[in-house]
Amino acid sequence: MNYFDVLKVIKKKQFSPVYFLFGTETFLIDSIKYELITYSLDDEDRDTNISNYDLEETSIQEVIADAETYPFFGERKIIFASNPSFLKAKPDKTAVEHDLDSLASYLLHPVDYSIIVLIAPYEKIDERKKITKVLKQNSNAISCQSLKDWELDQWITTMAKNEHVSFEKDVIGKLVQEIGPNLMMIKQEMEKMATFVGVGGTITKQIADQLVSHQLTTSGLKLVDAVIEKDLNVAISIFKDLERMGEDPIALLALLASQFRTILHVKLLKQKGYTQSQMAQQLKIHPYVIKMSMSREKSFVLSDLKQAINSCTETDAKIKQGRMDKSLAFELLLYELIHLNKKQGISF
Repeated sequence: MNYFDVLKVIKKKQFSPVYFLFGTETFLIDSIKYELITYSLDDEDRDTNISNYDLEETSIQEVIADAETYPFFGERKIIFASNPSFLKAKPDKTAVEHDLDSLASYLLHPVDYSIIVLIAPYEKIDERKKITKVLKQNSNAISCQSLKDWELDQWITTMAKNEHVSFEKDVIGKLVQEIGPNLMMIKQEMEKMATFVGVGGTITKQIADQLVSHQLTTSGLKLVDAVIEKDLNVAISIFKDLERMGEDPIALLALLASQFRTILHVKLLKQKGYTQSQMAQQLKIHPYVIKMSMSREKSFVLSDLKQAINSCTETDAKIKQGRMDKSLAFELLLYELIHLNKKQGISF
């Protein structure tokens, strides 16, 4: 089942004895946990009939023993068990010994008064392992991986529908540009805009421009884009807006340098034949950031990126040594980067 189908069934109060949530998108995991608690337990049972286990500290057989123990109050209990590293290709080293045969046996004959939610917050699990196959075959397995770009449209549309509002097409682009595929933040921004327009209202691009919170990382990318476009006025305007929002030029300098380093790393890995997903794993950066960096690296040659990073380092030293005012130093850095761009002949 996918996420949306699972929620529909849960809201009908139809529950599986075992749920298997795997992936790194915490919004999806937390949403399913919330809906299970809301629809499967009465309010008065939520203090006593919910258990949480970390499988790096507790064995799976202890979790199963809890599941097989009838609840003292109410008709059902929920057991959340996280970090089953025994599903990874290289399990984490812990002092806990897991009896995986007991898990396999339980999956074939689960009790009807407990719901076990096994949560594997990993980018990848070992699909070749016997226990993984048994688990997927005998549980309600739900992928909670980071969203693909094409899935964001469906998510934003669903969120707007849940808030009983509509939106102009450009609003999706605005949300993705400012926030990226962060579902929790997208939901918060959608709720804010929905409250502003009211039930039945329409969220316009103008409203989105006015209300959507600017994210620091996104603003860093906008600064890079201004350098690429050789537009000093836009770069200074972005910087001044961030200053008015209370952002320190030293922090912005570190962010700008980080963006150039990421673009440099992406360019180097691309030359070695790495795919987007391999880059994300290698650099431990969200795939969305990798995608944005891949679109920007084409505008730079390696020497320009290295020079940009050196310029950021030198500016940082000038500020921290008290040789130059922070704001003035940052503006001069933007001027230098943009005119370096012109002198070096970066290809567009």
